[in-house]
Amino acid sequence: MSDYVSLQQLLDGTELAPLSRFLEPAFLEQIRHGDYPRWRERLAALPAYTAATRDFGPELILGEAEELSDGQREALARGLRDFIPWRKGPFRVFGIPIDTEWQCQVKWQRVLPALSSLAGRRVLDVGCGNGYYGFRMLQAGADLVIGIDPHVAYVAQFQALKRFVPDLPLFVLPATLEQLPLPLPHFDTVFSMGVLYHRRSPIDHLLQLRDCLRSGGELVLETLYVAGEEGYALTPENRYARMSNVWFVPTIKTLVRWLERCRFEDIRIVDESITTLAEQRSTDWMPFDSLEQALDSDNPSLTIEGYQAPRRVIVTAQVA
Repeated sequence: MSDYVSLQQLLDGTELAPLSRFLEPAFLEQIRHGDYPRWRERLAALPAYTAATRDFGPELILGEAEELSDGQREALARGLRDFIPWRKGPFRVFGIPIDTEWQCQVKWQRVLPALSSLAGRRVLDVGCGNGYYGFRMLQAGADLVIGIDPHVAYVAQFQALKRFVPDLPLFVLPATLEQLPLPLPHFDTVFSMGVLYHRRSPIDHLLQLRDCLRSGGELVLETLYVAGEEGYALTPENRYARMSNVWFVPTIKTLVRWLERCRFEDIRIVDESITTLAEQRSTDWMPFDSLEQALDSDNPSLTIEGYQAPRRVIVTAQVA
């Protein structure tokens, strides 16, 4: 893909050059998860226009409606709907509103005030999905944002959006944190949002995040938590809020202890919130079950499995 050619040029001769292995045809061709060939066909069929207007505010705007004819916009809307389900957003693409499952601007507003300045920084976004937060990181001044996500459908969504703004220093690789050539301590800021509870070994995840940060770099961690004392972490019997891949949901005190054990410093609790149906819900662009179906209909403070309903904490920490 031409986007990866641009990234290769940025990586050449830099400390991040080891990431080039993810741009090699042999790596990209071996991807099968998420039906990669089918997504490539849909990308190839999607009309490509360069957005004259771009606004990376709460609703990410890539192009205005008047930049296309009615027929072009209708064809583009059909093409974008081929990438359903859209989970992270929202976006407005040449006047086409993509109403995503997550209203990610709500979380970003919680995160942004606590960040060290992103101006001039190299950023790694772990579990980035379709890149919504990466656009917001550029708006906040980042020089380069590299996202990684193993879900090819989300990477394809990002590639669809990037077609309209190909010059941006924002890239998404179909990879996991575990696949990176660690240690790679050359990022100024590393984000891990909505990932920790999906990891079978949360301590290993934190150590791997640390291995991506330069001395003085900042970790921004957002995860599910449960109420309780230090030392406790919920291990669901089977599913949590209908998710089968949730392994450990710690208390905040336990999470802080984990970070301390992984030699993070200046650990700060930025925000605690309960996830609401206004922030996560089914839409026309994500027409499947969402948070409402994961909660007890008689007592929405509980999941349908009887656990505490989803609540989230944002933590920042530094590497000495």
